[in-house]
Amino acid sequence: MQIQYTAANSDDDLKGILSLQAENLPKTLSDDEIKSQGFVTLEHSFELIKEMNETEQHIIAKSDNNVIGYTLSMTKKAKLVFPILYPMFDVFDKTVYNGKTISEYNYIIVGQVCVSKKFRGLGVFDHCYEAYRNFHKNKYDFAITEIAQSNLRSINAHKRIGFSELTRYTDSNNNTWIVVIWDWTNSR
Repeated sequence: MQIQYTAANSDDDLKGILSLQAENLPKTLSDDEIKSQGFVTLEHSFELIKEMNETEQHIIAKSDNNVIGYTLSMTKKAKLVFPILYPMFDVFDKTVYNGKTISEYNYIIVGQVCVSKKFRGLGVFDHCYEAYRNFHKNKYDFAITEIAQSNLRSINAHKRIGFSELTRYTDSNNNTWIVVIWDWTNSR
């Protein structure tokens, strides 16, 4: 089995992302799957995922021409598109990292990461992130994202590849989010 890691370059790639995303939303998973396998939170439209990709390309993993994993790319422009992310951007405005607020840095946001159930445990997550870093590290100081505190699989996977916890906050729905950062300034 050969897996390729590349930037999303076609409408078919974007449709593959959306198909995998749909399989991993909480509404399609059992409580046991959510607890043991993790989940993705946001559901994107094709137009939105395409607009995001035109701003900064997503990284995908493909096997037999099917998307089996992805790492979405979002920039600061996402604040204007996703009202649900306002609390995260507020945290970026207030959180200090190495003497500056997060919003003062040039960063990329990991909009979402997901691996097909059939390909978990094979290193796809790690390789997607390696490709993501290699693709974006010369333009950005770090990658940053937030993870639902209840998504233990994702928290542990992000720690394993080098993300570190920066802060936590609770949103208006009483969900706790962990903001994690992967600093690339030493890997350029």
